Amino acid sequence: MSATSPRNVWVIWVSMLFALLLSVSPLPDFMEMGRPLWLALFMTYWLLALPQRVGMLTAWCFGLLADVLNGALLGQNALILTLVTFLVLSLHQRLRMFPLSQQCIVLLMVFGLAQLVQLWLNALTGNRPPTLVFILPAVVSALLWPWVSMILRWLQQRFGVN
Repeated sequence: MSATSPRNVWVIWVSMLFALLLSVSPLPDFMEMGRPLWLALFMTYWLLALPQRVGMLTAWCFGLLADVLNGALLGQNALILTLVTFLVLSLHQRLRMFPLSQQCIVLLMVFGLAQLVQLWLNALTGNRPPTLVFILPAVVSALLWPWVSMILRWLQQRFGVN
């Protein structure tokens, strides 16, 4: 078995930092409810494309960065992003074989579960939204998955990331 040396791994980290910036960028009030889970989307792509390069520790670190940037309870986003990472890694072989439409459905379930955990953590801190609006980011993220996937695949091919 020949080991390939990592090439252009910096693209992964720059794209994850870009996802962090997207997750804290200002949106109009009516769009704030459905803010996509950018970090989860980008992490999911890199987990499916290069599972040997990113993993649970990467998810935890970027989740902590998101906690600091959002001013959230320290560890909240880290826990949720690590949960998403665990679920995607568990489904890794199946997800790679699915067409994009089925990937969207599976990721809707994964992101929906992450949002339920977020709701539970918010309820523990007394910060709970009163309606089912909490599931909207999971729906928006699942709908954005084909475009995010295509853009990141293009970046991966363009820079020869392995």
